[in-house]
Amino acid sequence: MKYIFNFPDIGEGLEEGTIVEWLVKKGQTVESGDLLVTMETDKVVADIPSPKSGTISALFGKPGEIIKVGEALVEIEIEGVSGEDAVAETKIESVKEEGAGVVGTLEIAGSNAVLRASSEGVAVKSETTTNQKKKALATPVARAMAKDLGIDINKVQGTGPAGRVMKQDILNHSQKRTPVIKNLNSDDELPKTEIVALTQIRKTIAKNMLQSKHNAAHMSVFDEVEISETNRIRTKFKQEYANEGIKLTYLAFVIKATALALKKHKSLNSQMDEANNQMIYKKYYNIGIAVDTEKGLMVPVVRDSDKKTIKQIAVEIQSLSDKARDGKLSIDEMKDGTFTITSFGSIGGKFAVPVINYPQAGILGIGRASKQAVVKNDELAIGLMLPLSVSVDHRIVDGGETTKFLNTIMNYLSDPVSLIMG
Repeated sequence: MKYIFNFPDIGEGLEEGTIVEWLVKKGQTVESGDLLVTMETDKVVADIPSPKSGTISALFGKPGEIIKVGEALVEIEIEGVSGEDAVAETKIESVKEEGAGVVGTLEIAGSNAVLRASSEGVAVKSETTTNQKKKALATPVARAMAKDLGIDINKVQGTGPAGRVMKQDILNHSQKRTPVIKNLNSDDELPKTEIVALTQIRKTIAKNMLQSKHNAAHMSVFDEVEISETNRIRTKFKQEYANEGIKLTYLAFVIKATALALKKHKSLNSQMDEANNQMIYKKYYNIGIAVDTEKGLMVPVVRDSDKKTIKQIAVEIQSLSDKARDGKLSIDEMKDGTFTITSFGSIGGKFAVPVINYPQAGILGIGRASKQAVVKNDELAIGLMLPLSVSVDHRIVDGGETTKFLNTIMNYLSDPVSLIMG
């Protein structure tokens, strides 16, 4: 029987993916759970496993080509089975660098069968010797990095489970390579342009930004808050946290202050349901944090931020940021945010007009903190000022409510004890 395996939806709202690398060849025998292809989507780079055992009779698409969800990926010849051509769909929850390429289960449409995720990378499986060149076991992050650096991943010595090539193996290999220097003659000219294909992540960012600008009526309010007391508390606990491997930044305080402020100003934690002519006010406070990565902006979510301590929030910020930069975030870690914070001050900006993460009602921008002359108790003093920018959907939130919301955040940050006592 010829079995057609279609590209599955491995994330919410996924429409397409780009083929990064085929992990099998035509004529190759595969077992259910063996990895077939590495795909880049708008959120993750994922290795797609085979739902059936058989022989690969056709591959649809080349590396760099875009495949729509539901379009054919591979054709598998299944011996000893009769019946009509089948179409399979997979449901994949997330991707990890260590262990198996896919976490979770794989479901086959039209049946009650559930195949376990591949255990590749956990135990070495005996293989029949063939004349085909063996494909290196590697994580999705490592494959993507090798492609970007122009490295043949099959020549890299893997240090992971079962010899799997990890991200650090690619970095170590790239440092050992001898750079190739081209001698230019006087007639040689350097190219005036560089053409780079858009990644799925960059295309999604562009689409979301346009959607936000077209569907929301943006309005912004700017202010500065004196945070010397917050800085004193942060400095007091900074080394103690560092000894536990936790980085304590201003962002942890801002997230906590924002979550508590959202509880007092519900319109900022809502969205407009135009289809049903109603407003949806959310009574949970999941704060998205914009993380700048090499592939583009990622927005993981700190869930139930109002219920977490500053320390718990700091731990979560660090974990989510590291995962975002390593390309290891799961779909679940990026969904269901109710409000977003972006920190452009970490790279030197003071004020900006952040774009709303539609359909959310607002977004808070954090600028670069700096020492300035301030008046305290009618005397001139040196204060630490933190610039804040709030953009809101003016259809949902009025200017007065926006200013009150920002003032509430500022009150918490100027008196951080209130974050605990409030």
